[in-house]
Amino acid sequence: MPKLDYQTAFQLAPIGLVLSRDRSIEDCNDAVAAIFRCERSALIGRSFEVLYPSADEFVRIGERIGPIMTAQGSYADDRIMKRADGELFWCHVTGRALERHAPLAAGVWTFEDLSATRRVAIELTPREREVAAQLATGKTSKQIGRVLDISSRTVDIYRARLMRKYGTGNATELMQRLLGH
Repeated sequence: MPKLDYQTAFQLAPIGLVLSRDRSIEDCNDAVAAIFRCERSALIGRSFEVLYPSADEFVRIGERIGPIMTAQGSYADDRIMKRADGELFWCHVTGRALERHAPLAAGVWTFEDLSATRRVAIELTPREREVAAQLATGKTSKQIGRVLDISSRTVDIYRARLMRKYGTGNATELMQRLLGH
C-alpha cells in the first residue's frame, strides 16, 4: 500500500492548494497548475500577481485581504483570475494566515475553478470585474462601496455599465448573467 503523508495529501488534493509567503507562491499542487494551465515550476517562487488580470487588481485585492484576515482569521471571495494563456475565469479563493497579526506573511490558499458554471463572456475593466465579483455575492451598493472604498453612487454607475455590457434590463438579469444562469 502506498505511503500516505502530508506531502502526498497536498499533491493529490482535489482542489488547488498554495503555500504562500509575502504574496508569493512558495509551493502549490498540480491542481493549481491545471487550473491556471501551466507547469507547477512556472508558479513556484512567483508573485500571486501573475494570476490576476491586472497589477491594479493584485494591489487593490491585497489591500482588502489584510484587514479582513486580521479581523476574521481567514478570507474568501469569488473573483476573476487569469490563466497562463491569458483566459479570464471566475475562481473561488480562500485563504488562512499562519499568523493572524501578519495576514500576508505566510498562509495557505485554496483555488477552485468556477468556469464550468460561470463564464467571463464580456471584456470588463479591472474595476468592473471587482464590482461584478461583489455583486455576485449579493452585496448592496453601500456594502460594495465600503469594501472597494468607493461611493455607493460610483458602484451604481459601474452596475449600470455592467448592465449595458451584459445587455440586461435590470439587476436581477445582471445577477443571472454574472452567476452563469
